[in-house]
Amino acid sequence: QVQLVESGGGLVQAGGSLRLSCAASGRSFSTSDLGWFRQAPGKEREFVATISWRQNTAYYAGSVKGRFTASRDSAKNTFYLQMNGLKPEDTAVHYCAARDYSGSTYYTQWSDYNYWGQGTQVTVSS
Repeated sequence: QVQLVESGGGLVQAGGSLRLSCAASGRSFSTSDLGWFRQAPGKEREFVATISWRQNTAYYAGSVKGRFTASRDSAKNTFYLQMNGLKPEDTAVHYCAARDYSGSTYYTQWSDYNYWGQGTQVTVSS
C-alpha cells in the first residue's frame, strides 16, 4: 500500500521558516514527479511547487517563488519543501503528492497526481 506522510508543519511567526517533509512508502518515487499543494480556510486548493525528475528542476507558484524550495532525497524516498520568509497568507494545510512517472512538463493540477498525503497544518502569525 502506497502512503505519503507529511510532517514538519506548525506555528511560526511571519518571516520565519519551516521545512515540510513527505515520507513515501510502498514504492519508490525516485523517478517520479512530485508536488506540493495547499488549501487555506475558505479557499480552493492551490498549486505550490513541483519537482520534475525528467527535467531535473523545480517549478513554483508565483506566490512562493524565491521563498520556497522543493527538493528530494531519493535514497530516503522522501521529499521536502523548505519554506523561508513565511507570510500570514501562507497559512494553510499543505499536501504532498506524487505521480507514478515523470512526464514532459510541469504538473500543477491536483488531478495530475496519483498519490496524496493527508496534509500538515502551517500557521503563520503576523
